[in-house]
Amino acid sequence: MLFGTVDTWLIWNLTNGRYHATDSTNASRTLIYNIHKLEWDEELMDILDIPSNILPNVYQSSEIIGNADILGNKIKIAGIAGDQQAALFGQLCLNPGDVKNTYGTGCFCIMNTGENPVNSKNNMLTTIAYRINNKTIYAIEGSVFVSGALVQWLRDNLGIIKTASDIESLANKVKDNGGITFIPSLSGLAAPYWNSGATGNLMGITRDTTNGHIARAALEAIALRCYEVIVEMEKDLNSKFNDLKVDGGASKNNLLLQIQSNILECNVIRPKITETTAMGAAFLAGLSTGFFKDISSLKKIWKKDKIFKPMINSSAAETKSLWKKRINQIL
Repeated sequence: MLFGTVDTWLIWNLTNGRYHATDSTNASRTLIYNIHKLEWDEELMDILDIPSNILPNVYQSSEIIGNADILGNKIKIAGIAGDQQAALFGQLCLNPGDVKNTYGTGCFCIMNTGENPVNSKNNMLTTIAYRINNKTIYAIEGSVFVSGALVQWLRDNLGIIKTASDIESLANKVKDNGGITFIPSLSGLAAPYWNSGATGNLMGITRDTTNGHIARAALEAIALRCYEVIVEMEKDLNSKFNDLKVDGGASKNNLLLQIQSNILECNVIRPKITETTAMGAAFLAGLSTGFFKDISSLKKIWKKDKIFKPMINSSAAETKSLWKKRINQIL
């Protein structure tokens, strides 16, 4: 019997069982890998009664492991990374303090902390961002359980929109949230609260409340939850960042990204290619095979699509203040 993560299973099958492998980013998420010593943790394996010989060999994120057999062709397996770590690299967040946020079913915000792992004092997760050229780069990550899932809920359960993309036009029918606060804890609250028992709340409803107000409050809820995560990351790193790079399906929503920019009071940058996990995997593979000369050459490939600049006004401050008051009521 052998143990591994999804990438391990894929490599095993692609190589007809010749390689039992993973990389340090995926290994770090098993919680039995020592991210400081870069090896499987003997103490944890003893506690959990896991024999070391069932675990995969751990490679760098950018390293030629072997060849995959695909339709008789030998294709190098040369880049491995976890989903969010690959997206971080695909967004070229290469310096300490660089941060990206993926808007998917949930939101996944991850910040590069450089060669020194940061032990979060604010309920973030410390992880390996990537390992390349025998150098390990670390990150801290915060997750939001419900993001695009909130839009899906409005579509499937309330029926106020027909498609997910309709939420932007509906929210644009009103100038503000009408006093509504949407606490999107449909599956509990993740970082920085980690309250699995929290339930969703729609607060501030009056006779004047419309579907537009609910839609706008939902977009604000996504942006506010990401704001909460990023603020705690800034505390951990003891520095304030200037730009937030974004990707994922919901990053196509211009209103959401403008709200995010207003609330964070920083630039929000969307790239032309928003499938940044695939981009990061390609970058890592291309570097190890020599397809890309070096990391600096990647900067010619990554292109920005649009920059959302903050429009500072009292409504953003009021929204944040009301949010803080109301979310504390449910905790």
